[in-house]
Amino acid sequence: MANTYASLIIHVIFSTKNRENLISRDIEARVWAYLGGMARENDFKALCVGGIENHVHLLLSLPPDLTVSKAVQLIKGGSSAWVKEAFPRVPGIGNFAWQDGYAAFSVSKSQVEEVRQYIEGQREHHRVKTFEEEYRAFLLRHEVVSDERYLWG
Repeated sequence: MANTYASLIIHVIFSTKNRENLISRDIEARVWAYLGGMARENDFKALCVGGIENHVHLLLSLPPDLTVSKAVQLIKGGSSAWVKEAFPRVPGIGNFAWQDGYAAFSVSKSQVEEVRQYIEGQREHHRVKTFEEEYRAFLLRHEVVSDERYLWG
């Protein structure tokens, strides 16, 4: 085959370190936009970015030569210092960091709109479910084996 063609859509979830509520409503739009810009700067696409104070969801479209772990590394590494620099007056932001790990799930093209709506509805969704409950539910739904002792870093 002369060319490579791929549709690699991934739903990625990660939290702030220790799930601290550092991404206030005042700054979230800029943080989400910056995360999308990090994807664009590194030649992949953020189809949707959203979350709440202590975590983020990204719907990413990756090229076939980029691993999920590298894409997440690029986004997290490129954004944590920027958050501290861009919002120095936000209480606690000087300690801002992302958690070490992440969860990533493949998404069929036919499910992209459903996942996008889920990400856009995070604030409403988290009125009844904590991040920890949501994260465990994703792992269970996708049959990802995890050990509670190491789940939260």
